[in-house]
This record gives sequence, structure tokens and C-alpha cells, in this order.
Amino acid sequence: MNTQIVEAFPFASSGGLSSVENQSREDVLDSHLDPARWQPEPNGKGAKEASVRFAGYAALFDREDRGGDIIRRGAFARAITAWRGRKVPLLWQHKPDAPIGMIESMSEDARGLRVIGQVRADAPGAAAKLLKQGQVNGLSFGYRVTRADGAAPRVLKDLDLVEVSLVTYPMQPGARVHAVE
Repeated sequence: MNTQIVEAFPFASSGGLSSVENQSREDVLDSHLDPARWQPEPNGKGAKEASVRFAGYAALFDREDRGGDIIRRGAFARAITAWRGRKVPLLWQHKPDAPIGMIESMSEDARGLRVIGQVRADAPGAAAKLLKQGQVNGLSFGYRVTRADGAAPRVLKDLDLVEVSLVTYPMQPGARVHAVE
């Protein structure tokens, strides 16, 4: 069983896995993701107006990704339950030091892991602006494998979800934002 936290697109961030390697989910969240940094910040007009909301798929089921992994339906069920009542961090390009918002809700459907999230208007890397313009619309996620079968392709059956990221190049090409408001 692999207990390392890995990113779905590890070379998207300049630090690769170095900042989260060999740390528990709780350690990563406690040391890198201060919730005050990724909550939407009111700007006098209300938090909703200060952020950009989106919906999309962070993962697709039964499709091999660029790394040779296939995620099965149900792989996120335990993680969804574990995160219930809390907001999943939304990062910029998997960088733990660049939180840009939060995932408001997530669920599995026949297609994959569907997410609804918010990007802060003042997010690093002009993330909100790029998302609104459609220049960056890839989604990815950081995870720890808790149950998998095979190799090349590896079939992922249970995952601990650490974060969701807005990325330029998702590991699963179809994992994209499909609506922005």
C-alpha cells in the first residue's frame, strides 16, 4: 500500500513532491494550508462577489490518464465522507504555498468526481482572471493511494483526497472546468 501523498500531475509545481512527500494528510493541511488563506475574503460587497465560482470534474472514471492510472467509480466515496462539513483546499498548480480558494462541494457521478468551487479574486497567479477568460481550465487533485490493483495501468480503487488544483495541464486531459460564474 502506497502511503505517500502524490500529486496527480507532480511536475506541474516547481517543487514536485518535495513539499508533501512522506507527510500525512493532516500534516500537509496543518503545515501548508492555513484555512484563513484559502477562504473567500469579503470585499465589502460580499464573499460571493469577491470570488469566481466554477463547476467541473477533478477526475474522470475508467479512463487512463497520462501517468497510466485508471480511477474506478467509488474511489472517492470514503474521502467525500471524510471531508463532509469541511472545505477542500483549492490550490494553484498543486503548490501548497499557493492556496487560491476552496471546493464547496464534491460528489461522484457516473462520469467522475464533480466539484463546485470558488477562486478568490485576489488569488495568486491571477488565477481568477485566467479562469474567467478560459485560459486555465484544467482540474487535478492531490491524493494518497489506499487501495489499487496492477501496474501500467494501475487501477485506483480508494484514495485519500488532499487537495484539488486549478492547473494548466491536467494529468487526465478531460478533467476540466465546464462552467464559470
